[in-house]
Amino acid sequence: MTRMLDLNDIQGNIPRAYGRFSFPFARYFFLNIADAAEGRKFVDQVRKEVTTAARWPGNADKPLCTVNIAFTFLGLYMLELPSRTLQRMPDVFIEGMKDRAFVLGDRDVTRTAADDVGWDRHWDPIWQANRAGDGNGANDVHIWISLNAQLKTLGTDTPVDELEEKTEWLRGLCAASNGGVSILAKNGRNGDQEYQAASAVFQDHGGMKIPTPKEHFGFTDGIGDPVFEGQYPPEKEKVAVIGRGKRMNPEDGWEPIATGEFILGHPDESQELPPTSVPPEFMNNGTFMAYRKLHENVGTFDAVLQEEAKAFAAEMDVSMEEANETLRAKMAGRWSDGVPLAVIPTYTEWVQFGKNNGFDDPDPLKALENQRRYLSSPAVSDFRYADDMAGYKCPAGAHLRRMNTRDYLDPENKAGIDPATGEQYKNATADSALNKRRRILRRGLPYGPANLDHKTDDTEQGVAMMLMGTSLFRQFEFVQQQWIQYGLDFHEGNNTCPLLGNHDHHHRHTVPSDPKSGKPPYVMSKLKTFVECRGGDYFFIPSMTAIRMISMGIVDPT
Repeated sequence: MTRMLDLNDIQGNIPRAYGRFSFPFARYFFLNIADAAEGRKFVDQVRKEVTTAARWPGNADKPLCTVNIAFTFLGLYMLELPSRTLQRMPDVFIEGMKDRAFVLGDRDVTRTAADDVGWDRHWDPIWQANRAGDGNGANDVHIWISLNAQLKTLGTDTPVDELEEKTEWLRGLCAASNGGVSILAKNGRNGDQEYQAASAVFQDHGGMKIPTPKEHFGFTDGIGDPVFEGQYPPEKEKVAVIGRGKRMNPEDGWEPIATGEFILGHPDESQELPPTSVPPEFMNNGTFMAYRKLHENVGTFDAVLQEEAKAFAAEMDVSMEEANETLRAKMAGRWSDGVPLAVIPTYTEWVQFGKNNGFDDPDPLKALENQRRYLSSPAVSDFRYADDMAGYKCPAGAHLRRMNTRDYLDPENKAGIDPATGEQYKNATADSALNKRRRILRRGLPYGPANLDHKTDDTEQGVAMMLMGTSLFRQFEFVQQQWIQYGLDFHEGNNTCPLLGNHDHHHRHTVPSDPKSGKPPYVMSKLKTFVECRGGDYFFIPSMTAIRMISMGIVDPT
């Protein structure tokens, strides 16, 4: 039976990835609290505008601009929450992202702290200054507010007027606080931006600008987000859960993941309630979020791919176009249009698949619509890895397999070749039991130029990521440390994720080859760091009830 959630008490950015609900624009504000009383008044005013998870019956019922709010630990401290409530918060949340930099791979683990002074000099000024003092400094980030907006007119890349209206409303609230709450206008590389702007990447089709699901490297993104109990109505859940939930055995098929993996106060996959502080009502229906600004070195990525593709083309006797597309897919785990390697493993099959599904329609708008129809279908996520343990179809170290291991890590599954048949082992009983506790809700949008024009490393572009779950340590930090910045679980040794990994010391990505093809494996050996963190912190996203408790100053742990 589907779990019934109090959607009016849950903030809307938890179950919804706004970008997939026709909100291609966002502004992320970071605020500082100087006075607790004024801070509580500010929170109460924002509360009245917060977008909840209540379902929209139709497109006409969607708000033109959403509003959501979250707090760092220091923000809760500055709002004068009781000591007992603050003390029982998760230690990871209390420490914050900057103090966890060694764990996350944001600092060089081969250097000591004494030798690594100024390690965050490449971060945006707002994040360099954050948490630099005793906890109540004027530069500390206390509040995160996101505004997500719809298109003003189809065919343009302009947001609705309500985005600027809500921005002006926020400015007005800060002005009315008499310095009690202020916007930290230190975003961007030069620290001169009022907010972190973000938007979908648009493509121009005969003068019409159409938002796409791509990021600045050119990959189709945001496909396999997990589905949890109560997130969708029963009928919609039956379709949405395919490939995005958990697969416990072949007979039962795909099931939604337990709500408590993503929303506090509900049973998780261990059939326990996730740990919370006191009082329980304060954290019920909330969750934690890691905000990370991830800069993409597009120039370096393109140069490395070009060099590797030349060697791959010569080794495999294929065209440069096939070599480039194949290596990109072998790094990501999907072809550039989102088709998974686990389903369509070769370039020839991929080209034919695109033709069969109208991805190459002469009308670019029809081609884009055909691709969108495929991306919204279960087919794009309905696959597994237990029948590809050697990584002949999708390399074990590919980004997609690291982020969502599916049934690959089932200890009952076998790797290698069955000597009796000469075929790779196929174990139909493999399940995702070891993966279901590491899933993360991914939210956010690209930032930078809203197109796919040529970019360099110096261009301001990347992805503003919000990663959500009830345990920052067990979910986000585990995946970031063990699966992104390390490779042993994937028989990759110290090789990091080919896309997100730090490649200062390890530069390889192995592309296995099926012996039946007669082709040798290929080892990409020139990888560089393509994605750099430019700052961020950990936040608590409270329920509507908790926001009211904060604004009234009645968070009573007894």
